[in-house]
Amino acid sequence: MAEPSAARPRTNAGPGRLLIAVYLLFAIAASSRAALQIATRFDEAPLAYLLSALAAVVYIVAAAGLARAGHAGRRVALACCALELVGVVGVGVFSLARPDLFPDETVWSGFGSGYGYIPLVLPILGLAWLRHTRRRAVRAPS
Repeated sequence: MAEPSAARPRTNAGPGRLLIAVYLLFAIAASSRAALQIATRFDEAPLAYLLSALAAVVYIVAAAGLARAGHAGRRVALACCALELVGVVGVGVFSLARPDLFPDETVWSGFGSGYGYIPLVLPILGLAWLRHTRRRAVRAPS
């Protein structure tokens, strides 16, 4: 039997609100940066600028999933946080190993070093928050 919903923390309550706000802040920052770079100098570093645009989309969708707080929202947020973690680690490794592929930085370059490593920490916090707020079965006393 599941806990009553009143006793179960929601993804959009408490610290979840701060997490959503940070995701929205990063969505604005990443989408603004990517839009400007794509519009003005796309030919200089197309891969980097498209990865920044992808990061912006992931942040927007993750924020929406966390804010929705239902089963579908949780699944969306979980997928986005996992994709974001894989993206920031993958792009971080490639941007250090093959800097020639990244003539300009992305949000995820250097593991998010240009943004104070918050892009690396954010999906971990998101996954931890989703784990904290998941439904827990109430076990009958033995």
